[in-house]
Amino acid sequence: MQTDFLILGGGIAGLSAAAHLAPLGTVTLLEAEADLAYHASARSAALYEPRYGNPVVVALSLASQGFYEGSGLLTPRGLMVVDDAGHEARFRDHLAHFQLEALTIPEAQALWPILNPETVAFAGYADRAKDIDTDALLARYTREARAAGATIRTRSRAARITRTPAGWEVEAAGAIFTAKIVINAAGAWADQVAALAGARPLGITPLRRSMARIPAPEGLDVRRWPMVIGGGEDWYMKPDAGALIVSPADEDPMEPQDAWADDMVLAEGLARYEEAVTAPVTRLLANWAGLRSFAPDRAPVIGFDTAAPGFFWLAGQGGYGFQLAPAAAELVADLIAGRPPALDRALLSALAPSRFD
Repeated sequence: MQTDFLILGGGIAGLSAAAHLAPLGTVTLLEAEADLAYHASARSAALYEPRYGNPVVVALSLASQGFYEGSGLLTPRGLMVVDDAGHEARFRDHLAHFQLEALTIPEAQALWPILNPETVAFAGYADRAKDIDTDALLARYTREARAAGATIRTRSRAARITRTPAGWEVEAAGAIFTAKIVINAAGAWADQVAALAGARPLGITPLRRSMARIPAPEGLDVRRWPMVIGGGEDWYMKPDAGALIVSPADEDPMEPQDAWADDMVLAEGLARYEEAVTAPVTRLLANWAGLRSFAPDRAPVIGFDTAAPGFFWLAGQGGYGFQLAPAAAELVADLIAGRPPALDRALLSALAPSRFD
């Protein structure tokens, strides 16, 4: 099968790229699993908070704001950071980084009633954070890509990637695909895909992030509670479908795989969360884990490989894939089409694969 652009990976990165590239030429997207968005994209905390992340992530997230405003995909959530009396300097740093307003403890309790005033000394808040309807966003990009002629195939893991005089030849699920450009949107498998193609792996490392769903405290309506992050960034809590999800914010390196939560890691994270609240965790409703993939400098990698012509990187989004996807996908299309990107030159350099040369 001949195609102009062959995308490997059917998560938020690959699907958003497919929607933006399909108007430029023929697109084929191959997803290894039976379902699209099976791994990290299906296990996201689904928050749009453009000030969350390092400066490169923040710049891309802010560049995505125009897409999200008026999209109908966001609902109010809010973000709170809390800390104990021994970490005032750390708390002040969080206020500045997240651009939060400092609250009194009673003001914070009004927003998050289970806050423990005996252990929490500082709280900051911004109403800017929003929940993302990730299912609707994935469906939107899939629909747009297919409407523009893209072909999307699941159960199609790349078994061979070969450079040819005309571009690339990829074997997957017994079929042969030829393309001018291969887009590596394989998430945790990005370095494996690069090696398969004869390109130099960049050190994209999958890190496990575990999650637990716990019941809402009895008698309390949690729907309007903010997302809350501990000052050490070693736990966070977010309302979800009438319950709460709590994460130990773990980052344990793992080989690319269908990740699962570690019971001890969850227990330690839940214990840290319990220190900040008056409602103990009595049981778990469910638990799971996903792999957040980072480059060595923790910035995404977007651009053509410098030594493998026609091999394009779209990887290393970490846990920020949804909030930066609109701007990232637009950049993919601009770079591949040879159009001047809207992003400034310094940001383009911070995203380019060439920074690792």
